[in-house]
Amino acid sequence: MRYYLYISDAKVDMLLSQIDPAFGRRSTTEAGLSVKLFSLRRSVEASAPDRTAKLERVLRHLEETGQTGSVDEPGPYFRGSLPMQWGLLPGENGGALVYFGGRTGQTILGLGGAGSHVLGSSAPQSQDFAPSSVPTLLAGLASALSADGVEMPADQPSLAWVHTAGRLLRGPQQTVEFVARRLLTGPSPYPEVDARPGMRVLLGSPLYVALAD
Repeated sequence: MRYYLYISDAKVDMLLSQIDPAFGRRSTTEAGLSVKLFSLRRSVEASAPDRTAKLERVLRHLEETGQTGSVDEPGPYFRGSLPMQWGLLPGENGGALVYFGGRTGQTILGLGGAGSHVLGSSAPQSQDFAPSSVPTLLAGLASALSADGVEMPADQPSLAWVHTAGRLLRGPQQTVEFVARRLLTGPSPYPEVDARPGMRVLLGSPLYVALAD
């Protein structure tokens, strides 16, 4: 069993509509009972799958088709389990981002998505807000770093924002597991401050994040 912190219903529904359109629909079956001269029929409507059932169907498809890699060797999607700090960041047009930051021995990782997908959250969500897009995530990081007194040149490489945010996060650290969509990855822009040579930076947007045992 998983204790979920975050589920992106928008991404799950989008993927499910492509891989198994019938899975999320309600199904209706007809039950009949013949009693001598008359027949009694009634429709039985099965409930639609809940959000976790839909998520599991998508995750199973990604695994079966070989699309899920690891943090250090990501495919189009990647999974992992590691200590991460996280919290809400202000977004554009009144929306809110949630950002998770952590690292392995080889990769500095950032995960970002809509704050409204945090379970139990009342974070606002604007209709024209695209929280899982690279520009929106980087804008949220830029705003958070600026509020923290960190001024970075606008022409910095995109992964520089992820690298810097990972070093400055002060939210609670919890060991979490996740599956995320790869958005950006590349060599560390600041190798001189990394713990070891050859570090890489990875930015993704999660399908889910859950507490790990």
